[in-house]
Amino acid sequence: MTIATIVICLLLILAYIFDITSSKTKIPSVILLFALGWAVKQGTIFFGTPIPNLMVILPVLGTVGLVLIVLEGSLELELNRSKLPFIGKMTLISMLPMLIFSAGFAYAFSYFENSSLRSGLVNAIPFAVISSAIAIPSAQNLTAGNKEFITYESSLSDIFGVILFNFITLNSAINAQSFGRFFVDLGAILLITIVVTLGLAYLLSKIRHSVKFVPIILIIVLIYEVSKEYHLPALIFILLFGLALGNLDEIKKSRGIQRLKPGILNGEVHKLKELTTEISFLIRALFFLVFGFLLDVDDLINPTTIVWAVAIVSAMYALRFAFLYVFKMPMKPLLFIAPRGLITILLFLTIPVAQQIEVANKSLTIQVIILTALIMMAGLLFHQEPTDPLAPAEVVDEPISFEEELFGKVEE
Repeated sequence: MTIATIVICLLLILAYIFDITSSKTKIPSVILLFALGWAVKQGTIFFGTPIPNLMVILPVLGTVGLVLIVLEGSLELELNRSKLPFIGKMTLISMLPMLIFSAGFAYAFSYFENSSLRSGLVNAIPFAVISSAIAIPSAQNLTAGNKEFITYESSLSDIFGVILFNFITLNSAINAQSFGRFFVDLGAILLITIVVTLGLAYLLSKIRHSVKFVPIILIIVLIYEVSKEYHLPALIFILLFGLALGNLDEIKKSRGIQRLKPGILNGEVHKLKELTTEISFLIRALFFLVFGFLLDVDDLINPTTIVWAVAIVSAMYALRFAFLYVFKMPMKPLLFIAPRGLITILLFLTIPVAQQIEVANKSLTIQVIILTALIMMAGLLFHQEPTDPLAPAEVVDEPISFEEELFGKVEE
């Protein structure tokens, strides 16, 4: 037990080093975590160390990580009237390519694998979802405009992907009744969001106990899981909750908000954001280390699925190029930051047995994730971003040293 504790601590410290050095090396920390997890597995095999089945904890880590990452991203987003056109554009950019990709590969799976269109769609959707767990941390060193784009796009992609996946898997027939049930569920989650947001905001402003943020995070995860059990679009709750708390200045004139003492609440939200960032790093690092540990070289180089993996990655980047061009968004580095990862794995693990397709297996999932991570790494490695495209042309970002990134800028 002592050795295991030492190893876990060392691995998480290495994960932290990967995270703070990624802006300099331009290597996404997720690739290094995959490699580190795989190396640990080879060490356990070499020394004959017995390891319990880690597959059972992967969905738990993934679910908690997804909630915290979407919450972390939404707390940082600015929301006001001037942002509405941008949010509308991001909704289209995140949703339309997903629908086109899913429909196209649903047909391809049904044609080449002799599956039904519905089964093809269920297996195609996980590959259409951009992973916010990889994209958002990888965008931390981009300019504010590009970072905001990636945060909105990947968070909305997660939400739309999960909603679409659940809608297809839970409804044997797509008709007026299924759409009616969906809109009822949507109304229910919006009502839950309003009630819970006001309740948790009240608790944040009133609790004086030294421990307050961990219980609130646990309540958020609990509500997410309960909502998911009742097939409600639970990620919408996380996104709207984070947006509401992160934009108190926009609604502080409301009498209801005034009762919550927005001045005090703003400070508490800032502390919540810091704790969420810390915990999400820990959960994300553990998830990708475990996934790397579970990697098999045979899965990575499986010749049966590599053709499908290349086709899937080529199609997703072709669609991404087309939509960025149509919406007049900068190609570099946005074209390259479309990784698949945590949410792809979670959806893949929850595909009903009756709807599984032979070719859409673990090998294909791993290959697509690795290929998109490598493309993102190459795009970030050869891209320099001296100015913020949303800022005036004369404003130039100052280069940040490693010491400033780690310890912050010291005022002279």
